[in-house]
Amino acid sequence: MAYPFKEILQRFWGYTSFRDLQEDIIESVYLKKDTLGLMPTGGGKSITFQVPALAMDGICIVVTPLIALMKDQVHNLLKKGIKAAAIYSGMRREEIAITLDNCIYGNYKFLYLSPERLETELFLSKLAHLNVSFITVDEAHCISQWGYDFRPSYLNVGNIRKLKPNCPVLALTATATLLVVDDIQEKLGFSKKNVFRKSFKRENLAYKVEYSENKFNRLVELLVQHSGSGIVYVRNRKMTKELAEFLTRNEIPASFYHAGLDSFVKDKRQKAWTENKSRIMVSTNAFGMGIDKPDVRIVVHFDIPDSPEAYFQEAGRAGRDGEPATALLLYSKTDVSNLKKSFTNAFPEKRFIRTVYHHLMNYLQVAIEDGIGRTFDFELGKFCKAFALNVVQANNALNILERSGLIQNTDTRENNSRLYFLAGKEELFGFQNQRQEYEELIKTILRSYSGLFSSYVYISEQTIAGRTGLSNEQVYQYLVNLDKAGLVKYIPQKKTPTITLLKDRVPENIITISKSIYEEQQERMKRRVDAMLYYISSDIICRSQILLAYFGEKKSKPCKICDICTSNGQQKDLSGSIRKAVLDKLNRTGSTNINELIRDLTYDKEKSMEVIRFMADNGDILLEDKQIKINS
Repeated sequence: MAYPFKEILQRFWGYTSFRDLQEDIIESVYLKKDTLGLMPTGGGKSITFQVPALAMDGICIVVTPLIALMKDQVHNLLKKGIKAAAIYSGMRREEIAITLDNCIYGNYKFLYLSPERLETELFLSKLAHLNVSFITVDEAHCISQWGYDFRPSYLNVGNIRKLKPNCPVLALTATATLLVVDDIQEKLGFSKKNVFRKSFKRENLAYKVEYSENKFNRLVELLVQHSGSGIVYVRNRKMTKELAEFLTRNEIPASFYHAGLDSFVKDKRQKAWTENKSRIMVSTNAFGMGIDKPDVRIVVHFDIPDSPEAYFQEAGRAGRDGEPATALLLYSKTDVSNLKKSFTNAFPEKRFIRTVYHHLMNYLQVAIEDGIGRTFDFELGKFCKAFALNVVQANNALNILERSGLIQNTDTRENNSRLYFLAGKEELFGFQNQRQEYEELIKTILRSYSGLFSSYVYISEQTIAGRTGLSNEQVYQYLVNLDKAGLVKYIPQKKTPTITLLKDRVPENIITISKSIYEEQQERMKRRVDAMLYYISSDIICRSQILLAYFGEKKSKPCKICDICTSNGQQKDLSGSIRKAVLDKLNRTGSTNINELIRDLTYDKEKSMEVIRFMADNGDILLEDKQIKINS
C-alpha cells in the first residue's frame, strides 16, 4: 500500500526523507494503532503526529503542558497554511468557545490543549461534535507516577479515550525508564503494547564531569577551549543574568533567558542566539523546548540537575547535527549539599502543606464548599509575606497541592496578548477613514497576523510598535480603544501568575495527601538524586554507560569519548580489569559471596564494589542476598 507520508513531508516541510523511526511511528498511527514513541531530544517528535494528521480525516488533539511549545507550533503550522488552534489555562470562556467552534466547523487539523482543559465542562460538551483522527500525548512521561515530572491532570487523557473509543493514541516522550514505558501504556489504555524505541546513545556527544570550587573562572576557560554555540544551564533566574554579564565581560558574548522575561525579549534573544549573533545562552530549564538549533557545540550544567531524565534531555540539545559536541557538568561541594537540601525542601511536612492550603483559601477569600473553576491572580512573594512563610517551602507545598488535584498553579507570563477582529474589513476601512491615526496600526496588524477574523490570535505589542513607529504605550491604548468601540476583542498579556481551584474549598484538616503523591514520590525523587550523585562521583565507569543503563539499555559499550574513557587509560583499564576478574571468578565457581569476591580481588575495595554494582545494574551479573552469579 502506497502511503502519502513523504509527499506531505516534502510539501509542507521541504524534507525528502524521514529520520530514524519517524516513518514507522507515522505508519503505526495511520493504521489506528495505539503507539508509544521514545525519541531523544531533537529526534523530530512533532513530525510523527503532524504528518499522519494531515493524511487522515478529522482533527488531531495534541495534549501538552508546554504553553510556549503550543504557541510556537500553532504559529508555524498557520504559516504553512495548516489550520491549528490552542487552548490552555488563563483563556477566557468566550475565547475557548470560539476556538472549539472553529475546530468543529472550520476544517481545523490540530487542536493543542493543556491537560487540565480535558476535564472542563465546556470542552467535554464540544468533544462529542469533534471529528477526532487521533490523540497525541506529548511529554507522555507526565502521566506516570513513576516518572520524574508526574502531573495528575494527565490522567484526564484516559477519560477522554472512553468518550472517543475508536481514536488511537500516540504517546511521545524523550526520557522514560522501562517502568515508566509500561506505566504510560497502562494509564493510556493501550489495546496492546506497541513501542518504537530509538537508542538513547549519542555517538557524537562526549559527556564530561568536572569538580571546581571556582566555577565562574573555570567556565570561561572551558568556553574558550570549546568554540561554537553553547547553552549554560543554571538553577535560578537571578544567576542567568549574573553569569551572562560575567561571560560578556570576559569577551564571551552571552545573553540570558528565563520564564519571567517578556515574550518579546525572549523571542528576540532566542532569535539572536539561533542566528549566532549571541554565542552563549545562559538559561534556566525554561529554555530548550522546541528549540531546533542543530549546531550547538557545548551544553554546560553550572548546577547539578535533580534527575538523570532532566540532565539527559538538556544535555541532548548539543550536537544534533551529528558533529562532535560536549555535555559538561561543572560542580562544587556546595552544589552537592544544595542538591541534597533541595530534596529535603521538596517535601515539607504534611501539617505545613495543610496550613499553606488554609492560608491560600483565606488569601483568595474563598469560602468552604465554594471556588471550583475560579481563577485568581497570584503572586507567591506577596502571599508568603502576608503569612510569614518560607518561599521555597511554600512553593513546594503548592506543588504537592497541585499534584493532589486541588489547585493549578500557572505562570501566565508565557501568555502573549490576544486579538480577535469583530468588525469586517469594510467596517474597519470605514473606521480608518474617520480616524486616520488608526490607519497604520490596523494595516500593520492585518499584514502581520492571519486568522484574526475567525479566532483569537497571539500578538506582540512590541512587534507592532516596531513596525508602526508607535510607542508600546500607544499601541496598547489604541487597541484598548478599538476594544471599547466594539471593533475588536483585545486581551492584554498578564504579568501575574494565577491559581485555579480545581475543587471546592474543604476544611484543611480533611485534606488527604495520598501515599502515591507524597511518600512514593519522595522515595522516587531520592532515587533520582542518588542516581545523579552516582553519575558525578563515578571515576571508572563510562558516563554514557551509566546514563544508558539508567534508561534500561543494559548492554551498551563504553563510548570512548567521555572524560572517563579518554583519561590516561589507568581508570578505564582498571574498570575493564575488575570486570574481567569478576567474570573469570564466576566462570570458575558458578556463584560466590560478594564479600569473598571483593576480598579475593586485588583492587581497591570501593572501586571493585562500584564495578560490581554497575555490572548488576547492567544485567551482566545477578546479585541476590549477597550471592553473585553470571546472568545467563
